[in-house]
Amino acid sequence: MSPQLALGAVALVVVAWLAACAEAGLARVSSFRAEEAVRSGRRGSAKLSQVAADPTRYLNVALLVRVACEMAAAALITYGCLMEFDNTTEALLIAIAVMVLVSYVAVGVSPRTIGRQHPLNTATVSAYVLVPLARIMGPVPSLLILIGNALTPGRGFRRGPFASEAELRALVDLAEKESLIEDEERRMVHSVFELGDTLVREVMVPRTDLVVIERFKTIRQALTLALRSGFSRIPVTGESEDDIVGIVYLKDLVRKTHISRDAESEQVSTTMRPAFFVPDTKNAGDLLREMQKERNHVAVVIDEYGGTAGIVTIEDILEEIVGEITDEYDRELPPVEELGKDRFRVTARLDIGDLGELYGLEEYDDEDVETVGGLLAKALGRVPIAGASSVVDLPDGRELRLTAEAAAGRRNKIVTVLAEPAGRPDPPEEEKPE
Repeated sequence: MSPQLALGAVALVVVAWLAACAEAGLARVSSFRAEEAVRSGRRGSAKLSQVAADPTRYLNVALLVRVACEMAAAALITYGCLMEFDNTTEALLIAIAVMVLVSYVAVGVSPRTIGRQHPLNTATVSAYVLVPLARIMGPVPSLLILIGNALTPGRGFRRGPFASEAELRALVDLAEKESLIEDEERRMVHSVFELGDTLVREVMVPRTDLVVIERFKTIRQALTLALRSGFSRIPVTGESEDDIVGIVYLKDLVRKTHISRDAESEQVSTTMRPAFFVPDTKNAGDLLREMQKERNHVAVVIDEYGGTAGIVTIEDILEEIVGEITDEYDRELPPVEELGKDRFRVTARLDIGDLGELYGLEEYDDEDVETVGGLLAKALGRVPIAGASSVVDLPDGRELRLTAEAAAGRRNKIVTVLAEPAGRPDPPEEEKPE
């Protein structure tokens, strides 16, 4: 190969290397970082700010330069190999091998590593070249991108190559590793992406966990239920628990009884608001935007057969982004707390087999439920609220009284249950449930 061809190919590879550096650096410099550089008086920050204001245009210029130089270098090396070797096949194979190695190392790995490690410096230096080069090229890069998008399956045109969701997630992970964002912020961004793939049935409160009130009950009974359960919004049922006809709000009940004490004897159906129904296959992200627009905080979820599957609130959806929302009264509880002879305070999620062991049973099982909370709900025939009590039969014939204690958390779920032998006298004042 002649020295002129070799020097030309090397020069083109160097230019392609610089263009690849510019791509990697510009992709990691936001307009905010460019503005920070301007405020700090960094040299070249004015041109960098100009590039950051329209990154797509200058990225397209860098992309075009890199591709053009790579192709030109490949053509020169191929021509030189054909002149050097008599065997055409051998010459082409050597040219391909050389260009694959050069493109991978010199244009692929090396410049992108430098651009990612020093994005601000790389982007600032690149701005000095890309700004005048963009003026010279004019609309050519944008026109080529437009043609490429026209040949790409899909609707509409884009201004340039956009990062995929996977690339954006990787960028977020990289930002966390470089301590640009906190780990919680990284998780939150990932949760926002995942929300777009989440269905309502995955975040709803299932029907079996709902506290409801019949429409013929009085406002006084609804007030009592709201205060005991801790819920400010309670579904109102019609013919059955599967038939939700509305939602009653605690503030509406209080307002009505405040205006007239006689209103306490009226039916709760006179105060309820219309229920907002959504299918359980609805996208959680779409529902969040819809609830914000309609100023609705709760929706009834319907399954494919038209039955009530549960309810979902704005808080349920937000928890998918920010994590579990708890209050200042929440605390981590031991699974079992001994209060005296054969008296225990256990968590509602404790396995009934473990409960049986507390009372000397080798095996205690129930085909319908697995937890103490589920056992109490089965005995009551409804969702337990604070103070609810029922007697269950142990396999050895003994009777055990289960009493739901105060609810906790945003959903006001029963977290602890008091277990004691049935027929036992009331416990001393200091041992009563809080």
